[in-house]
Amino acid sequence: MRKTFNGVAVNHTLGLIISGSFCMGAGNAIQAAEKKTYTRPPFSVFSSQIPDALLGSDTYEKPVWNLHDALNLPKWLSLSVEQRTRYETMDGSFKAGGKGGDQQIPLQLDVFLEARYNHFRAGVEFLDARQFGADSGSGINNTHVDEADFIQGYLAWADQNVAYSGLGAEVIVGRQTLNFGSRRLIARNAMRNTINSFDGVRLRLLDYNNWQFNAFVTKPVGRYPNNSAQLLDGFHSFDEPEYQTWFSGGFLEKYNIAWGINAELYLYHLDEGDRKRSQTANRRYFTPGMRFYMKPAKGAFDFQSETIGQFGTVRSSTAANNGTDLDHSAWYQHLDLGYTFAIPWSPRLALEYDYASGDHDPNDKKDQRFDTLYGARRFEFGPTGIYGAFARSNINTPGVRVTAAPRSDVQLGLAHRLYWLAEDKDSWTTANLRDATGRTGNYIGQQLELTARWDVNSSLNFETGYAHLFKGTFAKEAANAPDKEDVNYFYVQSMLRF
Repeated sequence: MRKTFNGVAVNHTLGLIISGSFCMGAGNAIQAAEKKTYTRPPFSVFSSQIPDALLGSDTYEKPVWNLHDALNLPKWLSLSVEQRTRYETMDGSFKAGGKGGDQQIPLQLDVFLEARYNHFRAGVEFLDARQFGADSGSGINNTHVDEADFIQGYLAWADQNVAYSGLGAEVIVGRQTLNFGSRRLIARNAMRNTINSFDGVRLRLLDYNNWQFNAFVTKPVGRYPNNSAQLLDGFHSFDEPEYQTWFSGGFLEKYNIAWGINAELYLYHLDEGDRKRSQTANRRYFTPGMRFYMKPAKGAFDFQSETIGQFGTVRSSTAANNGTDLDHSAWYQHLDLGYTFAIPWSPRLALEYDYASGDHDPNDKKDQRFDTLYGARRFEFGPTGIYGAFARSNINTPGVRVTAAPRSDVQLGLAHRLYWLAEDKDSWTTANLRDATGRTGNYIGQQLELTARWDVNSSLNFETGYAHLFKGTFAKEAANAPDKEDVNYFYVQSMLRF
């Protein structure tokens, strides 16, 4: 008999529970239920992540409008098309030298095709991520645009019960996306217009209801072109693996170790060389970490704690002919405590705290600025896109978050955070602002965020959000800071799945 389990992790921004292969979470076995309930996919192209060769795909509702049924395709063949349109606008600026506001219309068009034969699969995913409305002052880069390229192309083998051992096993070879644990270090991007992918091999072992282990050896895929002028001109160049860079690691999850608490233990290794088209920081990092969490439930407390260390070496600058290597040692801590009220709307109140070390100082040949590797940040620090004011680097930030569901198809979110620099002589990295003397202080400001999502059905979704950055002393007075006015950011987007 085939076993499945329902693994979940929490998207704090929208208060949604995202499960299965997207978050690689863990939990209890799916019980035979009289009425089936489904979790909601993230607001991004996601069809390639819904099927799970070891767990099954019944955690997600089949799109009500789908090409498989419309074209009467055979069971062994899957075809899906997804399209996301977003309009985003920003009034004011927080980046060094910034002036005025900005706007952009980012578009995602994704086609996923997979064929299956017994234990084998072959899949390909094509993504066209482009934008309209940007200009030379927009600071456009390859997180906004990656036109007409393949983010997945793989061969896979999976067996839900290897040699009748009760263990499931899966091997994927080729280009693929990765998404582990909390997604703070490795993620398939959700709000960002482009998506990380990797060329290599991944092994997955699953002891149903007990543990899961992932191991991978890959080369990150570089998105090209990465030149702002070429991106604005619509110049096309196919993505290439970063041949001089290796990214590998192991990730172990243990389900329900006690009192409903789940645990994760992992170690990643990044060995980065210079790309043929540009120099890199030559990051050579080991990143160990562990996470403990309890999932939200009505009328109950939940919590999450993640501790990450990082050590190795990094080049002091990416400028040509700069060969100075710095000793790198950094750390990151996340804590949150939440409670879901057993009343209408099921509101959840959470207190959150994040600390990411800083201090990049070539003079003493040390670097303590935490590097989030290939992680996502939208669910924690607010919208990205043309905004993205905060990242997991040199920050000290407490916050509070409230989520609620007034209807089964509507989710609301409210979040407020205060931001300080962890090291006042280091940079506010996303703004490229720094006072090496530390005299400007370390208070960046505070951010208020509102979100709302409406799922019309399983094929059509809408979402809108607003963020306001109240600038503090550092954001106003650091050298090269833009004007002192606060920043307003707004977006509205739609998602179609077929």
